[in-house]
Amino acid sequence: MRSSAVFKRLSTLLLAVFLAACQTAQAPTSTAPSVAATPASVQSTSIPVVSYAPATGIERGFSALVLDASTGEELYAVDPDSPRFPASLTKMMTLYLLFDEVSSGRLSLSSPLKVSANAASQPPAKLGLKAGSTITVQQAARALAVKSANDVGIVVAENIAGSEAAFARQMTQQARALGLRKTRFVNATGLPDPAQVTTARDMAKLGLALKRRFPQYASYYRAKSFSYNGRTFRATNNLLGKVPGVDGLKTGYIRMSGYNLVATARRGGKQLIVVVIGGKSEAARDREVTRLIEAHF
Repeated sequence: MRSSAVFKRLSTLLLAVFLAACQTAQAPTSTAPSVAATPASVQSTSIPVVSYAPATGIERGFSALVLDASTGEELYAVDPDSPRFPASLTKMMTLYLLFDEVSSGRLSLSSPLKVSANAASQPPAKLGLKAGSTITVQQAARALAVKSANDVGIVVAENIAGSEAAFARQMTQQARALGLRKTRFVNATGLPDPAQVTTARDMAKLGLALKRRFPQYASYYRAKSFSYNGRTFRATNNLLGKVPGVDGLKTGYIRMSGYNLVATARRGGKQLIVVVIGGKSEAARDREVTRLIEAHF
């Protein structure tokens, strides 16, 4: 009897140890996937991650959307709500927040923006700003709209929010306020980051919001060139002056996204906004946007 009791106690103890070991081995599985699926840059922000954002295997793909800019009516669409990488279309939001600072009185068009070493070190496209120098708000806005300058994008972010990360959180908050439900920003330039995601529809909404709220800056998007510090930079939007009625708005390219363009056009009393994301080449993108403009006027 005594040996039987000892055997039962030993069996019970071994079973308890086995169950504890199983629980310890299983415990990390409930949290590991969410941490692994979210890059450090995303974890550091309090903005909720959109449902399809990073590490979900988003690939370069084609999207297109044509809207009547006056009514918002959808005239043509190819995968307008599929997740895509915005590239420098991002800078439409950078401009939106910069113009909002001017509208609120926190900045003026002549306000000097300081250039940090971080901003000066950004890759092209850029103006070649020097650390320690300044650029005015108006110069910065024109450089973003015409040249899509990455160094200027960082200058704007750091001067408004103190850091690019903080500015990106403001960008995403503004995106939500504008109804851009599937857009998330983690930088101010559109340089490659798998967490920076949007859709053609959201970019159309952003383009319309930018032009409607800040119509006084429409000439910035129409400009075919921009001069700064003795140099002249040609507009990245090749359709300006070539396709009748085109009056903006923004181009973008990174390898992850392909060739992107949000274009606005006006003929007579009709206005269009056309978005193409994922063009195979700059020329192919421009041809497709031109085709869509001609087809819907």
